[in-house]
Amino acid sequence: MAVVAAHAGVSGQTVSRVVNDSPRVDPATRARVEAAMAELGYRPHRAARALRTGRSRTIGVVAETLATVGNSALLQAVAEAAEARGYALAVVTLGAAGRIGEAFDRLHDQGVDGAIVLNEASALARDADPAGLALVVVDAPADPRFAVIGTDHAAGARAATAHLLDRGAASVHHLAGPAGSFAAAERERGWREQLAARGLEAPELRRGDWSAASGHAAGRRLAADPSVVAVFAANDQMALGLLRALAEAGRRVPEDVAVLGFDDIADAAEFRPPLSTVRQDFGALGEQAVRLVVDRVEGLDDQTQDPPLLTPVLVVRASS
Repeated sequence: MAVVAAHAGVSGQTVSRVVNDSPRVDPATRARVEAAMAELGYRPHRAARALRTGRSRTIGVVAETLATVGNSALLQAVAEAAEARGYALAVVTLGAAGRIGEAFDRLHDQGVDGAIVLNEASALARDADPAGLALVVVDAPADPRFAVIGTDHAAGARAATAHLLDRGAASVHHLAGPAGSFAAAERERGWREQLAARGLEAPELRRGDWSAASGHAAGRRLAADPSVVAVFAANDQMALGLLRALAEAGRRVPEDVAVLGFDDIADAAEFRPPLSTVRQDFGALGEQAVRLVVDRVEGLDDQTQDPPLLTPVLVVRASS
């Protein structure tokens, strides 16, 4: 740091302020110091800085799996938002055992400042002690021990179901996500509420595990039922499997069966036919999660209330 200071013609304290992203540095001076750092190949020593400041500038992320498209998309958004704030990530997946307490212990061992729990793992967070971690949980009921953020899944499901009914369907079947998932339960709730608002009884639902293979398995049973004329799938991957099952059964989409998914993954518009869906803003969700956990770490969050749910958007394409 002293060499950088001499090279840039500034004090060591100024270099320290630049390294720690202090606002108390003139932009021209900051640019000169950063140019000197780049020229000399200087890199701040994260471990040493953590010892000095008591913070590692590392955020932990806990996910049940990264195999689902939704989890991967949200992790990408979190990674981009963390990088923009100068934070690194430490990612822990739960695997089959699903012991979130052990995940928190591993993050403590890595010295993270706070953590974000993604989607399906949120159900386990209710039964584990975060042990002092500044914690943000995505898609979970309110809890005084941590901040909760998420998408208004029920509102998205109501909009999806209303769209399918408005296009003339006598009823709407539901291909639900796994039991125990908060997001899946909220999407199922919105589907049931919209049917009830129209005076309709909810038909028996089929359940998958978010994968296209599970959507295909459930879709074969739905395709064999002539009363099925519209299906709201709880995510786009299961909708993909459903589309295959309907095609194999000779049932046309949308002429015989209208199909609508949830998430608006990157390839949804490339399905055959292009998939109508409910778009989640993963970028905004990741930014919100990182902002909230960093604010808690840095003492900028009053922790009096959770932020409002993000509103999803209905995207109509050829499948409905």
